[in-house]
This record gives sequence, structure tokens and C-alpha cells, in this order.
Amino acid sequence: MTMRSRRVLFLVAAAIFGFLFVWGLSGLPSFGDYRGPYGIVLGQIVMSERHTTEAVGATTFDYRGFDTMGEEYILFAAVMGLVILLRELRGERTEEEEEEEYPVHRRRREASDALRVLGLALVGPLVVLGIYIVVHGHITPGGGFQGGVILAAALILVSLAGRYPAMRRVRPIPLVELADAGGAAGFVLVGLGGLIAGSEFLYNFLPLGEPGTLLSSGMIPLLNISVGLEVAGAFVLLISEFLDQQFISGLGEE
Repeated sequence: MTMRSRRVLFLVAAAIFGFLFVWGLSGLPSFGDYRGPYGIVLGQIVMSERHTTEAVGATTFDYRGFDTMGEEYILFAAVMGLVILLRELRGERTEEEEEEEYPVHRRRREASDALRVLGLALVGPLVVLGIYIVVHGHITPGGGFQGGVILAAALILVSLAGRYPAMRRVRPIPLVELADAGGAAGFVLVGLGGLIAGSEFLYNFLPLGEPGTLLSSGMIPLLNISVGLEVAGAFVLLISEFLDQQFISGLGEE
């Protein structure tokens, strides 16, 4: 296919997508005109039924927890597939072999001193914020998905600071893979606890506690932590593979 044909195909596809996008937006209700009866019902019952002050978290990890488990495993499968492809592409070389060919003492060219200082200074606060968002997901807006991404962002800062050796040290791949797999398995194990308790999958079998406290909402905090581990592990693994691939290909060399 020629370059001109590709451009024509792109313009036709973009025009069709733009039309469908505008058409879809035109059918949305006006701002403030909420038409979700289920959302209204959930807003009224989550406090009494689940002892949580975060209706979105209760919906995500309880009322539609099975759907959330599927979303978690979509991310898990996607990252595993990408990791397999990238490792096959570079021939599954060991870290020792990579070290010989591409010494890790090099820094990225574009990392200035100011960027390195600021990036490394923000790593700690980002980790603390990510943990806070995960463990408070049943009390305030947030949860495992958001907190996991924030935790993974700390690795990006280490890389942006230009310290490739530091990045390799703070993300030992076996532990990252264990966090990814453990988080995915943890969600299922918590769900199986309901079956063991004599009810159905994802049935709450833990004390609900006092609303507004960390030890409340039954199994929802455990599901948040499981998702946080899986999301953080998945994104760290994803970022690590891309950065390693970039470095090996010579894009990060001086």
C-alpha cells in the first residue's frame, strides 16, 4: 500500500470515527440530568449494607465485583502477552549477558541535573500517596486501580531521573512478577472465601466494621489491595520491559 493510499484510508476512517463520536455525544443527557436508577439506589443503600462511605468502591468491588475481576484479568493477560513477545524478541538474554553488551552505568542523555533531583525527590511521596489511595479506597475516592498506577509511576520517575542502574535495583523482576500474579490470584482467593463460608463467590464473609474506618466494609479493602498489587506489578513490568527494550536497542545510549 502506498503512502497516498494510507493517507486516504486514514482520512476516511477518521471522518467516520468523528461522525460516530459526535453522534454519540449528541445522545448524552444534559449536565446534571442523571438517568441512572441503579446508581440512585446504590447511593442510598451502600452505607447500611456494606458500611462503606465510598459508593463507587462498593459498586466496583462488591455489587459488580465479578466484572471487576474480569477487568483485572484483561490487564493481567495483556501485560503477560506483551512481556512474552518482547522477551522472545530479544532472545531471552540473561541480565548478565545484557550487562556485558549494554553497561548499566550509562544515563539517559536528556536527563538534566534538575530533572534528576526533582524526579528522585518525588519517588517517596508518590509511593506513600499510592499506598494511601489503595488502602483508603473504601473510605474516600480512589482504590486499587488508581493507587496501583500511582505506585507504578514512581518507577517512571526513577527512569526519567536518568538512573538506569537505580531503576533496575528498585524493580527486581521476580518480585514484580510475583506481585502481578499474587494480586490477580488474591482477588480470586478472596472471592472463594465466600464459597468456603457457605454462600456464593465474592460473598462478604468478614465483619463490616464501623463506617469511615480502615477496618470496615468487609472484604472490599482486601480486594482493593489485591487489585493495587496486580495493577502496580503489571504496569511496572510493562514499563520495565519497554525501557529494557529501548536500552538494548541503543536508544538510551550516550
